[in-house]
Amino acid sequence: MAIDPAVIGSRTPEFSTVAERGRLGFFARATGQQDPVYYETEAAMAAGHRDLPVPPTFFFCLEMDNPNRGSFLADLGVDVRTILHAGQRFEFHEQAYAGDTLTFSTEVTDVYSKKGGALEFIVRATHVSRAGAPIATLTSTIVVRDPKAGK
Repeated sequence: MAIDPAVIGSRTPEFSTVAERGRLGFFARATGQQDPVYYETEAAMAAGHRDLPVPPTFFFCLEMDNPNRGSFLADLGVDVRTILHAGQRFEFHEQAYAGDTLTFSTEVTDVYSKKGGALEFIVRATHVSRAGAPIATLTSTIVVRDPKAGK
């Protein structure tokens, strides 16, 4: 199955979600964060933050709040049983905090194949903003394995 390069530049509908304090604290503890700035409001404020800061990789969790997250691959005809998360990169512009409403806008930035087309790669950039100001850019790569390859 070849992914049509015409999808480069396509965008999925924007969505917004709130960085909830409880989820941030839970994530910080679950990922072994030792700094109380990430799970105690008082410690965060004493360190000069206006609330709990959003830990860097938590944007990936917030991206999963997209109510239509499965439609992108379905629209391409990709069977989710053939995909792997092949990479994630974060670029930070401003700090986000608990209580912030963050907007996520995703676009396809590249499509390429390897192994004679047995592996197709889709690269997407998700731009995270708060009230129109850039907060972070998440770049993810998905690999799609051709189920017919190697048979």
